[in-house]
Amino acid sequence: MFRPRRAEAKLLFFALLISVGCHLLVQFADSDTLPADTGTLAMWMTGLYLSAHLTVRRLAPNASPLLLPIAGVLTGIGYAMVSRLDGTNDRIEGVSVAQGMWIVLGIGAFIATLFFLRDYRILDRYRYITGLAGITLLLLPIVPFLGRTVNGARLWTRIGPLQFQPGEGAKILLVVFFASFLMERRELLAVNTGKIGPIHIPDFKHLGPILAVWGLSLGIMLFEKDLGSSLLIFSIFLSMLYIATSRTAFVTGGLALFSVGALAAYQTFNHVQIRIKGWLDPLNPDTVENETYQLAQSLFAFASGGIDGSGPGQGSPWRIPFAETDFIFASIGEELGLLGSIALILLYLVLVTTGFRTALRCSDTFGKLLAAGLSVALAIQTFVIVGGVTRLIPLTGITLPFVSYGGSSIVSNFVILAILVVVSDQQISGPRGHTSFFRRKALEIGEKIPDPLPDPVGGST
Repeated sequence: MFRPRRAEAKLLFFALLISVGCHLLVQFADSDTLPADTGTLAMWMTGLYLSAHLTVRRLAPNASPLLLPIAGVLTGIGYAMVSRLDGTNDRIEGVSVAQGMWIVLGIGAFIATLFFLRDYRILDRYRYITGLAGITLLLLPIVPFLGRTVNGARLWTRIGPLQFQPGEGAKILLVVFFASFLMERRELLAVNTGKIGPIHIPDFKHLGPILAVWGLSLGIMLFEKDLGSSLLIFSIFLSMLYIATSRTAFVTGGLALFSVGALAAYQTFNHVQIRIKGWLDPLNPDTVENETYQLAQSLFAFASGGIDGSGPGQGSPWRIPFAETDFIFASIGEELGLLGSIALILLYLVLVTTGFRTALRCSDTFGKLLAAGLSVALAIQTFVIVGGVTRLIPLTGITLPFVSYGGSSIVSNFVILAILVVVSDQQISGPRGHTSFFRRKALEIGEKIPDPLPDPVGGST
């Protein structure tokens, strides 16, 4: 009989080997002797993986065994690369210690989410609270004296000594709101009761949320000058809307609306024009020394890495500005090459596919939309940053999930992972992780529980 937690333990062992191995390879690039902190690092990672595994074993025993190990591998590779960049210049001094602290907090958030969110259906009760909280967090950086502008985008918020990106938490809350809202309105949105010329559309009052989210994304683009978050939020909503209604007209119309907003942003903001021009011609002699320097160095890094890479610790990723955050995939591409980059993308593919598989197996609409929305968030975020640094799409400032340096991203992604674990577990065990005797026996023999017999017609009891 398949035992998911035993399989998870074995996969976590390999994740630990990969994580520690990557770190050792980076360290051996500078020294021929075994680093003194090898034992400490191994025990630290073992403790983190073991704590998360034991929590899942206790609180979500029937969850998918793939989610946690894949996140462990991605986090380990990211930590090794951040450690490799640590100290290469004054701006990124001490980032490995900070990243280690954020990973500990991320695992803590993962465990806390599993402990408090024993039944994901309870989130449906707080639909408007989560929606309002998500919008508040998303717009928090524009508040005077709180918001901070970094690299032309107003993404950060500082409250006392704490500086964070509230948009990372906002995307989780908005996915919960979208899932709850679409669960209630999906039938109304799927019915054509209005008409524009020969085109049949849903009632105008049901199209309000689409226009509201479009306006929200434009507001992010206008006031925060953040193309990445604007694209992410609107893409998540459009994807969930399509999943809920199966109507391509919503996707087409939504893309048209976003294109109008993007065109207006291009005409209005100078930094958007720089991003587009840099995407079209990153090696232009007039811009390569300033505006397109990052993207040009990213392309040089991929070219230098080739098929098999220069080797961990053997490249020059510090030449790329912000290599530990926005351009960490370019750093990996240089030192691990095309093969390593493809392997990393395949890990994300398996992670997202597992999330969609959880959504397909879900028995209720809210759970389906919640799991699908969180999976879409991870997929779009990965696509946007990988596509940006490889010049597939214009560059935007979004972190690579579980890999890039940054506390807000690490913690929020582990919360997403925990919610997916809860949804995955409850498809078999039901709320609070308890599997009934009959359900467990039915699963063991691979048969479905039959429907109850109908009441006898005309009989008496």
